[in-house]
Amino acid sequence: MLAMSSAVMLISCGGGNTKSGGGTKRFVSKTGWKPNDSKGWFFTGKQEKQKGWPGMVYVEGGTFTMGLVKDDVMHDWNNTPRRMQVSSFFIGETEITNYEYREYVTWLKYVFPPSDPSLKDVYTGALPDTLVWNNKLSRNDFAETYFRSPEYDFYPVVGVSWLQASRYCEWLTDRANEKALMDKGVISKDLYVNDANNQGQSSFTLDKYKGNDPAMQDYINQQRAQRATGIKTTNQRILAANRNATSGVVEKFRLPTEVEWEFAALGLQKKREYNNYTEKKPAIEELRGKKGRNRGMFLENFKFGRGDYSGTSGWKNDGAAITADVRQYPSNDLGIYGMFGNVAEWTADVYRPIIDQEGNDFNYYRGNKAQQKVKGADGKYQIIDGTNIKYDTLADGRLVYRGLPGQYQRETVEDNSNYRDGDFMSSLEAGYGRDADSSTLNYSMYNSPVKQFVVDDRGRVRIQKDTRQRTSQISNEVRVIKGGSWLDTAYWLDPGQRRFKDESKAYGWVGFRVAQDAKSQGKGRSKR
Repeated sequence: MLAMSSAVMLISCGGGNTKSGGGTKRFVSKTGWKPNDSKGWFFTGKQEKQKGWPGMVYVEGGTFTMGLVKDDVMHDWNNTPRRMQVSSFFIGETEITNYEYREYVTWLKYVFPPSDPSLKDVYTGALPDTLVWNNKLSRNDFAETYFRSPEYDFYPVVGVSWLQASRYCEWLTDRANEKALMDKGVISKDLYVNDANNQGQSSFTLDKYKGNDPAMQDYINQQRAQRATGIKTTNQRILAANRNATSGVVEKFRLPTEVEWEFAALGLQKKREYNNYTEKKPAIEELRGKKGRNRGMFLENFKFGRGDYSGTSGWKNDGAAITADVRQYPSNDLGIYGMFGNVAEWTADVYRPIIDQEGNDFNYYRGNKAQQKVKGADGKYQIIDGTNIKYDTLADGRLVYRGLPGQYQRETVEDNSNYRDGDFMSSLEAGYGRDADSSTLNYSMYNSPVKQFVVDDRGRVRIQKDTRQRTSQISNEVRVIKGGSWLDTAYWLDPGQRRFKDESKAYGWVGFRVAQDAKSQGKGRSKR
């Protein structure tokens, strides 16, 4: 009797629609209007299947055990195994190369000429720190050749801080969407041919396009834009009300989170039988080729031992004394290159010794900052111009922009970097009857060095040494680095290893790659 009642309830809740997923009826509104009706007022935009952007690899999400698979010989106790769930995402097939990063700085130099005193730091602050190659006891010319010389075009860019890498991701989002809209005819394809276009704050940004900003009207084909978004009306009030129906835009680029990076590096989807992963080997167990011309040769770029970066002359272990072409070594099972050597990589996360699995075991990420666009007294969103650019200071004294002229101003309304670890409520003091109040807003349990910048007599910005005794290097300004590099021994090639560096500092052994969210998370069950 109970089973029969349950069946009746299921049929009743189905609403007569028996097709899996709702079929065509899912698009019938309860108001009676058809979707995107040209005589109506509401437009959802076209539903398009997300396609992988050039150079991006799709990684189907799932559950896995994050962390060490071998003994913790360093006794860091910062990567004990823990179960995690990851959503599907896209990740860069390779690290960002010198060629790709030169595209970025060249665009900045063209659109925001450093000859303009109000813009001079936009370009110079984005340049890699080529002095990372300098060594007091080593002779090399890489500081002059590595970034600019065409021979190194497809080598991973280094000397880029976390702050600079994050700005690159934002720029890439705008340029990718600009190109996608050009291909659809929404933006004129001679945008860069006409010198009057794309200068300063009049340049294209995704924010302004989605917000139907008046600054975009001069070079956007409105008919094509309506067609691309599925809006079928000429009524200006309806257009304004539906201005965020921007289907077809390219998903934002960002740095991968730590858990995404590790999941992609392991490539466990290809080591599976039904719902069980068959193996989780550290990279060190698969370093040498097993057959053909690669038999016995290292298939990753790392430091074999003291004074041995490439092997014997004429019989090189890995063929590279420093970095190498991003595709020189075999990809992992997902087709992703360079996850086990060449350069280590920045991830998005603020570093903490312990990953709080109890706080969150789904798409874990420490460093969330809730931001919102700033509105003026007139109710309009404020746009950055040459007079109000805000900057962060890099470790070498240069300034790197927080937002480019033409972008909307944003402000942080909530910073969760300290959540459950570092804020007052996670300290011992909070357990003795004291509650969080205004006096504890800036509290941090990590007694890390404080950055103070001074300007010397030559006008150069320098970091002033922190003379106070400190007990920790951990702060909200250190970021997780994953993977090994040409300068590391094989120990660091295990994807489970983790370390941290200052977000404002650049290194000759650290690069980065980009990631994107995947809009659709359900693809049904895979075959065995």
